[in-house]
Amino acid sequence: MVDRLANSEANTRRISIVENCFGAAGQPLTIPGRVLIGEGVLTKLCRKKPKARQFFLFNDILVYGNIVIQKKKYNKQHIIPLENVTIDSIQDEGDLRNGWLIKTPTKSFAVYAATATEKSEWMNHINKCVSDLLSKSGKTPSNEHAAVWVPDSEASVCMRCQKAKFTPVNRRHHCRKCGFVVCGPCSEKRFLLPSQSSKPVRICDFCYDLLSTGEVTACQSTRSDSYSQSPKSSLNDVSDDDEDEDSSD
Repeated sequence: MVDRLANSEANTRRISIVENCFGAAGQPLTIPGRVLIGEGVLTKLCRKKPKARQFFLFNDILVYGNIVIQKKKYNKQHIIPLENVTIDSIQDEGDLRNGWLIKTPTKSFAVYAATATEKSEWMNHINKCVSDLLSKSGKTPSNEHAAVWVPDSEASVCMRCQKAKFTPVNRRHHCRKCGFVVCGPCSEKRFLLPSQSSKPVRICDFCYDLLSTGEVTACQSTRSDSYSQSPKSSLNDVSDDDEDEDSSD
C-alpha cells in the first residue's frame, strides 16, 4: 500500500500541506518515495512539564513540532530518521497513560497518546515502518540510544551526591550519558559523545569516570532505561541545559 501511495497526487498534496504548516523555517519534506502514513497530537514529556506536540509519521522519518495553530501552523520542526528509532512501551502511572519511549542515538523521549487504541496504532505503524526500512537497507536495528532525561520535577536533590538541594540559585543540570538530574559540582566535566554532539557535553562525575576508563557498558547499565527508576523525561543535544526549554525542547 505504501508503494502504491508513494507517487500518488493525494500523498504529494498531503505532504505539501505539512510543509506549508511549518512555513519557511521548516525543512522540505517532499522527496521521491516518501509517504505520509499518519498524524496526530501526542503529549511529549519535556524537561519541565508535559506539552502537546503535533507528530507526523512518514515511511522513513518521524516529524514533530510545536502547535501554533492546530492544523494550520507549527514551528520548531524536528525530523527523526526512522531507521535509527527503537520504541518501548511505558506502564501507566497516575495521569500519564498510554505512553511509550522513542529512542534514538541523538535524542530519546517519552510521548503519550489520548487512548490505548491510539497508542497501539502509533506503535504498530512506527514498528512496521522501521522494520520495512531495515529490511530494504539490510541494516540491523540500532542498539545505541541517548538517555531519556529524568524530568526536573522528579528530583528535589542531586541524584548523584544525594545532598545538594535544588533552588533558584542551585540549578538543575542533566547528565547527557545517564539522564540523571544533577547539581553543578557533580557535573562540571565534559565528554565527547559523538552521536549527540560534535562538542564535549555535560556529564556527571560518575559517568565521566566510567567513560574515561572505557567502561562504557557499565555507565549505560546504571540506567539503561531511565524509566526503571523514574518514569518520565525529555531532552536534546544542546551543549548546555541552562538553555530555555522551549528552544531546546
